[in-house]
Amino acid sequence: MRYSDDIIEEVRMKNDIVDVISQYVRLTRKGSSYFGLCPFHNEKTPSFSVTPSKQMYYCFGCGAGGNVYNFVMQYENYSFGEALSHLAERAGVELPKIEYSQAARAKAEKRATLLEINKKAAQYFYYQLRRENGKTAHDYLTGRGLSEEMIKKFGLGYSDKYSDDLYKYLKAQNYTDDLLRESGLFNVDERQGMYDKFWNRVIFPIMDVNNRVIGFGGRVMGDGKPKYLNSPETQIFDKSRNLYGLNIARTTRKNYLILCEGYMDVISMHQAGFTNAVASLGTALTSGHASLVKRYTQEVLLLYDSDEAGVKAALRAIPILREAGVNSRVVNLRPHKDPDEFIKTEGAEAFEKRLEAAMDSFMFRVSIAAGEFPMEEPQGQNRFFDRCAQYLLELSDELERNLYIEAIVKEYRRYGISVENLRKRVNSLAMKGTPAEKRIQPKSGDPAVRKKESAGEKSQKLMLTWLVTYPGIFETVEKYLTPSDFVVPLYKEVAEMLWNQRKEGDVNPARLLNAFTDSDEQKEVASLFNATIHLETREEQERAFSDALLRIKQESLAKKNENWDPTDMAALQELVQAKKNLEDLGRKRQQLHISFE
Repeated sequence: MRYSDDIIEEVRMKNDIVDVISQYVRLTRKGSSYFGLCPFHNEKTPSFSVTPSKQMYYCFGCGAGGNVYNFVMQYENYSFGEALSHLAERAGVELPKIEYSQAARAKAEKRATLLEINKKAAQYFYYQLRRENGKTAHDYLTGRGLSEEMIKKFGLGYSDKYSDDLYKYLKAQNYTDDLLRESGLFNVDERQGMYDKFWNRVIFPIMDVNNRVIGFGGRVMGDGKPKYLNSPETQIFDKSRNLYGLNIARTTRKNYLILCEGYMDVISMHQAGFTNAVASLGTALTSGHASLVKRYTQEVLLLYDSDEAGVKAALRAIPILREAGVNSRVVNLRPHKDPDEFIKTEGAEAFEKRLEAAMDSFMFRVSIAAGEFPMEEPQGQNRFFDRCAQYLLELSDELERNLYIEAIVKEYRRYGISVENLRKRVNSLAMKGTPAEKRIQPKSGDPAVRKKESAGEKSQKLMLTWLVTYPGIFETVEKYLTPSDFVVPLYKEVAEMLWNQRKEGDVNPARLLNAFTDSDEQKEVASLFNATIHLETREEQERAFSDALLRIKQESLAKKNENWDPTDMAALQELVQAKKNLEDLGRKRQQLHISFE
């Protein structure tokens, strides 16, 4: 069951889109709209617009668009229900209680129980660390330099040497084996039955951003294998969409996050005062991680280990973060292996200086490439600059590309490269085309990956944009067009809704968007209300309007002719008359006066 349309619309109307988006994006007024840098893709020149009259946003760069619900869902990675609750609370609207289906209620109850089991397990491990049996684990942590305050802050614990300890504890609290199995805390086999997954390990509870325990990591005491063990994915734990330490780091006053590799790195950095450190959970950085990071910052410092594996991890992470619209820089820890070792050896002040000196991630990729070729040889230099050209082609913003061309030339001028040489190399490579796998793929809404728009589709989109931007033209448009003249199915559906709104006396594109639940459809509908064409004079406006109207009628007539049943004589007469009317309209196009005032 979903909330009523009236409630959805009330919440939307009480959350002015400019006010809401201004909390996330710095907006500047230009005419009747506001503009800023798009939060959904990386750009240097503002192409993200917010239009108060439409109560909609649209990015002319990546195609992201919609009403206030769509923005909150996309930015915060919320479901529609979560976005509705968030905006209702913001506006002081009390949502009615919803009666969930039996299946939905059962799923919610199971999730709550799994969270409860994980919380009790964390408390149990925490208690075990302080018992005599946990002394070895406690000594390990303090031996690594952790204070009691940090051990408590991160809820660190210990799992005893007995492999059924936790199982017995939770069974005594009347949890079923099925639920315990789904918690990810236990293994099952025919010989032993159910037994603890974590035993004889230091335990690191993993929390979501709301401080709920969703999983665990364990570091073995002694020489057991594997050295580190993480919870499997469960109904409440998705390692590709959670970051260790983010529940604390998200409240930091710093305007960036530090992304490192392990639990101990995060904790030691927090202890040293760097409370904006987080780590991925035993997996490479994913697009899910990048989307999560985007909710809290525009910039990430990559702090992977300085060995070969750490460098590869940084190189993988850079394009993923870039695609999510997050800037990144890379910190050089050499000669130390990781941040924990660096801080212990050189101290927090020296570490802070390394953070400040972090290298631009694009130039980091270039520097790594320089190490892959024999730069003392002309052939090696040539191949290196080819690689640089490939990297530069990944940058869609021309200004940004030019700035990096100059930066590369400045850094490697000793090899005889000039700005003109490198720019020619980039242009030459662009003409040849580069292998698809070597390019960062643009988002699905990027114009580069959308199919080429036909003149008919463009005309229909322009007409829909004009209708919602200048509702006063409806009186003229209705004389010649009906929703059935829009031959693209989605455009026709939108036109029907606009015509109905017109009858009700309120053309409201933001309310109309509430009817679409599919994200791709929402994006496409948003684009329908933001089609652009450069028109300066009244004559140009009237010409564009008449061209669009005639094109729509032509496409509509062609579609009807294509689908005409030869046995239907009445339909034939209608087609003949429609064709005659269209010819007359073409001859009298100068009478199609329209005003966009």
